[in-house]
Amino acid sequence: MNRPPESPGYQALRRGRHSEAQRIYLVTTTCIRRRRIFASDHVARIATAAITHPDKWLGAQLLCWVLMPDHWHGLIRLTDGVRLESVVASMKGRTARAVNRALDRKGFVWMPGFHDHALREEEDVVHIARYIVANPKRAGLVERIEDYPYWDAIWAERKASGLKPLPRPQTQTGTPCVPV
Repeated sequence: MNRPPESPGYQALRRGRHSEAQRIYLVTTTCIRRRRIFASDHVARIATAAITHPDKWLGAQLLCWVLMPDHWHGLIRLTDGVRLESVVASMKGRTARAVNRALDRKGFVWMPGFHDHALREEEDVVHIARYIVANPKRAGLVERIEDYPYWDAIWAERKASGLKPLPRPQTQTGTPCVPV
């Protein structure tokens, strides 16, 4: 399937960028034409399973993330030899394949490219993680952050704190598709 064309502005923005091992990046990527693809619980659960699959991050570490109806934010720590572009492309590809397969459709899920910000040492990672997971509250989707199921952070103790556990997509027989 052909990708939609990247804008010349995006290409200019990426020119000269490189990935640094052990650097933490704040990444944002949006759905194609800002469609609310993940507004349905069914689709959001499928995407969540694809995003959180522990063996699929190419050695990078997903520190924090939130899946909104029309975009995704994440904090990613790169390891040696891993490029940010590869990690993000992998995440976008597996979520798109999972969503398209579940909906028996073809088509784009994500816009090409992504926005990233390399965190500086003085930036407070936990503060940025709190900002990320508060997105659903700021968007008016929930009154309390704890009530939004499509996020996680390595600092969150979901079961111990009373947070809703991450949702698991189910097969037609009602069994979880993949562990999350």
